Order: sequence, then structure tokens, then C-alpha cells
Amino acid sequence: MTRRDSIILNHFKEQTVNTDIVWHQSAVARQQRERQNRHRSFILWFTGLSGAGKSTLANRVEELLFQNGCRTYVLDGDNVRHGLCRDLGFSPDERRENIRRVGETAKLFMDAGVIVLTAFISPFSEDRDMVRALVESGDFIEVYCNTPLHVCERRDTKGLYRRARRGEIADFTGISSPYQAPLSPDLEVPTGRRGLEECAAMVVGFLAERGKVPAFGGLAANAVSVGDRQSNHAEMSS
Repeated sequence: MTRRDSIILNHFKEQTVNTDIVWHQSAVARQQRERQNRHRSFILWFTGLSGAGKSTLANRVEELLFQNGCRTYVLDGDNVRHGLCRDLGFSPDERRENIRRVGETAKLFMDAGVIVLTAFISPFSEDRDMVRALVESGDFIEVYCNTPLHVCERRDTKGLYRRARRGEIADFTGISSPYQAPLSPDLEVPTGRRGLEECAAMVVGFLAERGKVPAFGGLAANAVSVGDRQSNHAEMSS
């Protein structure tokens, strides 16, 4: 049994579903929605340390995709804790539940034909694999926003790292709780040393090359051109 198979098995063992509850298949299939939208639906999962640029990059990529006629939505780590996950803290178990809820929500969006961009630290590799296991192969694209810890601390506009180092915040990723970087992400973006537009162009180019979205024409090239004119160290703070 592979590690991924083990994660899938353990995930479903943990779930208890009332036998009276039956899944009702939609009259409109996901494939029909994709044909109408003229693009595939999938989950684009941005992971990285706090301050690595996940939210900033996810929102810029969404903007580019939307301008190219794609149906998109961003699920942001801070935003979901205002509602869907407002009852959760940051212990390992609560982080896992946070990611489970987001994964299930993202799957629903994907079934509706939407490209779902998620921006979450999601520090534990097993939790990310759990979400990958929810969907078919190729529907979960892991994007590692690779920014060194010292750069993230320098970008820390909220002062969270300073508070964590003083012991004021428990279970803070990178300081008092580990971040397990992806060993084989689908795409690694050097958000610590490249500008926003260049990083965004890397992502949309990756998607277009793999047939996930329509060819961008000059849009992706224009994004790279803009990025080249900007500082490669443009701040991506979240």
C-alpha cells in the first residue's frame, strides 16, 4: 500500500456518515459545466510560510485567469476563519480540520466547474495529501510558494513573527510549529526572489502548457514583461 493509499484509507475510516444520508447526483455533470465554461475545473493549492506571498499570488493569478474568461474563486486562509472555520484554533488537530473543511469546499466548487485557488499555509504534508486524495488525479495542483523564513520575517507587516518569537503566539508555523515543505510540488514558485508579475506568469504559463486553461495569447507574456520592469523583490506579504 502506498503512502497516498494509506492516507485515503485513514481519512475515510475517520469519517462517520449516517447510513440514511444518500448522495444525490446533480442533473448537470461537471464535464458539461466545463464545456460551457470552455476550461477545465481544478484546485490550485498555494502553500508556504506566512508571508511567502500565497494570498497575493493567488489573487493575481485569479485576476489573470478571470480576464481570460475563466470562472474562478479564491479561498483564503484568513477569510475562511471569519465564517466556515471560525470555531477552529491553530493546534495540529484544528489545523487538520481547517484543511479538511477547505478541501471539501474546494471540491464542491470544482464540481461546479470553477477553478478554485486556495491560499493556506497548510504546514503538514499529510493534510495536503488528504485534500489531494479527495479528487481525481490531476485535479489538485500543489503550488509551493518558496520564500525563506528570514524573508518572511522581514515582510511581517502584522508583527506575527516577532510575537511568536516572544512566545506570545503558540503553534506558530516556522517558529514553534514546523512547516513541512512539499518534496515534489506540481509547481515551485520562488516568491522570495521574484516579482509578483513574474511569479503569476509562471503559474498561468504552467496551467496553459498543461491544457488546464485556454491559451493566453499575449496575456501571460505581458505579465512577464511587466514583471521584468518591476523589482524582482516586490513584496508579497501573505
